Amino acid sequence: MKIEVWSDFVCPFCYIGKRRLENAMEKFPHKEQVTLEYKSYQLDPTAEHIPGKNFYETFSELKGIPLEQVKTMNQQVGQQAATVGLNYNFDDMKYANTFDAHRVAKYAEEKGKGKEVTERFLHAYFTESELLSDYDTLIKLAAEVDLDKEEVEHVLQSDKYRNKVNEDIDVARQIGVQGVPFFVFNEKYAVSGAQPAEVFEEVLNKVWEEEQEKPILQSLNPKKSKTSFCTDEGCN
Repeated sequence: MKIEVWSDFVCPFCYIGKRRLENAMEKFPHKEQVTLEYKSYQLDPTAEHIPGKNFYETFSELKGIPLEQVKTMNQQVGQQAATVGLNYNFDDMKYANTFDAHRVAKYAEEKGKGKEVTERFLHAYFTESELLSDYDTLIKLAAEVDLDKEEVEHVLQSDKYRNKVNEDIDVARQIGVQGVPFFVFNEKYAVSGAQPAEVFEEVLNKVWEEEQEKPILQSLNPKKSKTSFCTDEGCN
């Protein structure tokens, strides 16, 4: 089974949804046969970190929501995160553009470290208040999951993986993704949002059962048609 997950490193429900899916997969008897692939998405492509302005103030101005309401909303999100063992530090969080972080994640994926980098970046942003648009920060975090510092710096100083990130975003647009997290199972079953772990358990089992019942390819040969073909035993 293949699961593709569109998400952004500054999306609070993406981290919650990630953890819920992981919890569901722990109970899934075929988890060793599941491939998980993270896809790039940007909630705010124009995002910019403004030194001296905290997350609440930035979000309040961007969305036109009163400051106290923003704090209340994020407090509620933090409570949801806590139910899956995540600690969100909104007070010190740094609003950032994530495009370069996604480029590093694409490099990490090629090196077999895509899942590790995704987890590290999410934790760094939501719990440790790291600035994910800062090159030195991205290099440091990537090195913590055993990626080469010089290679990561080279990626950041160039345009490498820009097309791969944009490709993910374009595909999301084509398949109708309007928000993240967005989960696609075997390229034909979709689940949107940070669903409860029980929902993911149900989906995993349902997709697995349906895929086992059906052949990989559906034959479109007309009924009772006669044709010519070859096998390893000869041709008819």
